[in-house]
Amino acid sequence: MADHFVPPHRRDERQWDGREQPPQYGYHDHQSGPAHSWAERTGAVYADGPSYEDQGYPGPAAHPQSPAGPAYQPASYREPGAYQPAGYPERGAHQPAGAYPGYEPQRGPQWVGPDGLGARGTDGRGPAAALPDLADVDDDERTVARRKALVAFGGTAAVVVGGAALAMSPLGRSATDKLFGGGEDAVAAGSTPAGAAGQQPSTVRTYTEQNESYMGSRAGEALKRNSPTTGQLFGSPAEAARRTQVTVKTVLAKDPVRHLASRATFGPTPKVLADIRRMGIDAWLRQQLDADKIAPSKAELKLAELPTLKMTPTQLKAQRDSLRDRGIRADQEYIDATIARQIWSDRQLFEVMVDFWNDFLHVGPEFDNSDLVRGAFDRDVIRKHAMGNYADMLVAANRHPALLIYLNQTQSSKDEINENLARENLELYSVGVDGGYKEADVKAAAKLQTGRTINKDFEYVYQPGRHFVGKVKILGFTSANNTAEGGEQASEAYFRYLANHSSTARYVAQNLATRFVSDTPPKALVDRLAKTYTANKTAIKPVLMTLFCSSEFWAAVGQKVRRPMEYLVATYRTLGVSPEPSAGYQAGDSKRPAFASGLSGIRRKMVELGQFPTGQPTPDGYPDVFVAWTSAGTMINSWNEAATLIDGQRKEFSYAKPQQLVGKAPATAGAYVDALAKRLVHQTLSAKEKALILSIAGVPASAKVDAAFLGAVPAIARALLASPQHHLR
Repeated sequence: MADHFVPPHRRDERQWDGREQPPQYGYHDHQSGPAHSWAERTGAVYADGPSYEDQGYPGPAAHPQSPAGPAYQPASYREPGAYQPAGYPERGAHQPAGAYPGYEPQRGPQWVGPDGLGARGTDGRGPAAALPDLADVDDDERTVARRKALVAFGGTAAVVVGGAALAMSPLGRSATDKLFGGGEDAVAAGSTPAGAAGQQPSTVRTYTEQNESYMGSRAGEALKRNSPTTGQLFGSPAEAARRTQVTVKTVLAKDPVRHLASRATFGPTPKVLADIRRMGIDAWLRQQLDADKIAPSKAELKLAELPTLKMTPTQLKAQRDSLRDRGIRADQEYIDATIARQIWSDRQLFEVMVDFWNDFLHVGPEFDNSDLVRGAFDRDVIRKHAMGNYADMLVAANRHPALLIYLNQTQSSKDEINENLARENLELYSVGVDGGYKEADVKAAAKLQTGRTINKDFEYVYQPGRHFVGKVKILGFTSANNTAEGGEQASEAYFRYLANHSSTARYVAQNLATRFVSDTPPKALVDRLAKTYTANKTAIKPVLMTLFCSSEFWAAVGQKVRRPMEYLVATYRTLGVSPEPSAGYQAGDSKRPAFASGLSGIRRKMVELGQFPTGQPTPDGYPDVFVAWTSAGTMINSWNEAATLIDGQRKEFSYAKPQQLVGKAPATAGAYVDALAKRLVHQTLSAKEKALILSIAGVPASAKVDAAFLGAVPAIARALLASPQHHLR
């Protein structure tokens, strides 16, 4: 079974015949000017390391995660009538960094060399630049101590996933080995894949082989050894939490409340943790599963400042010019609204599921007329059905202009059939690439789906005159399809058949388990979730309840790493950033409210980091395994943004002063570090970790300190937010 959250391979015979979609690196505010790379803005340079080819992976032009070139077939594979917009490169053509103004490739799965940041990669390229200066004082002695502590504690050293360490420098690996146990389980991210993982993702055929295209590295093997392998179902989530013993190696506290808050939200906050403890695990989950009854937060009410969120495609078309004159695009505002909800909504489990479905039933962020239809897809398909049932979601998606345009269904007719949407409905949105379908099934499905299109007002319509008439057989589904007028009903029956297929049940279950449990979820759990999905006719809430009642969920503490977007959102949440502007905020030339401008700024930062809501340009959605995101440059950029927030530099929002993070300041340095760790990473530190943090301030645990911790609070907070405890979820 192919996994959505590892980059999907494409069958050799795949014929991607659609238009080139504008890539994410060209996605920026009209007001902000050309998008500049992080290296341009900070003067830092990305870590150099082995090429994709050196690691056994396809080069940038072939890799589905690389922004340097498309992921699909060359332009010679094109169905009749396929549209190629003027000015776009032929599909499959490699685009150098300068091909798009202001663009430099910033994301991929980018491997850091086994010899770390300071050494040449195995491909002979030059040494990487040094890390940015993370110090914020002029005291040379304290600066040196701070750098050493950051390296040893986790800053440049590692993200520790159970027993697997993603080491970023020789010094970092050595220090991390000493601090967290080291040995064969402390694995450099640059380790060369072996065995089945040596296959390129474009040629592997099965779920296991495809998964191992990432997870077969030494880092992946270490994580597999540290993951729970089996489990059992309990009567309630609370009982499962109480009776499950956590045996995996991890730096995270084995606290079920913290674990639940880390997985079922975009990051723990003191309020969320207090709510779970006060209400109990079962009651809190029941409340989260009934999201419609949770009152909107202050930030969600402020979303009224984004004028396009409730507009229909017809309304957006009528006001298109006036909105553009004001620098407003609906296909940016829905992303900004999503970011706001991830950070500030109390409906956290709902938002996690929205993000899950936006990766699963994925429509990219920018394509022809996306400013008219993409936001409506998020609102009317994903959000409407996120906690409902998948059959309804799949039917709604196949009636929505955004999906029909994105995958070229509007070009398909009985005379010129386009297979894009038919293929993705099978390969990505239902049974999966190993679900048993063949090319004949794709062709039959493409015929059955003809007639579904849009009108001039960008509304869905069914046109019988465009529909193919004739018997079709797709997997186990058969339809006489003997009238053009009955084609719409026949295709809807087919979509519901797909949603209820046993392969779809397992595919959805595999992806949910990957999202909530581990990068290598136990087969017993996947089988259990699939059984619940089928028994409840694709309803999602029962599947989630089965997940939370399973011991595998509670045993998997520390087995997921936050992706770049998740890291940034969790940082906003743990720092308690407020959606109100700082005192003395100056709007400058912007005519937009501070809140709207601030959200645009977060979006632009996420684009730099390589992940933003719905941002994957291709239909496969973002991968959700940690090995796909091991980029030193992205990690450093994330830490620098955390420092920006600690210092309160994004004035569109307001912040607690660093010395106010812990409330009443403890009198001694050791107690202060304990309080700050509980506040920011929601657990206590080990004695070694605490000593490393104290070395930043250059004082012993018994030293008397003031409310500002001798001015060291910002630096200590930055170290904590660069630690494994904050990177893991």
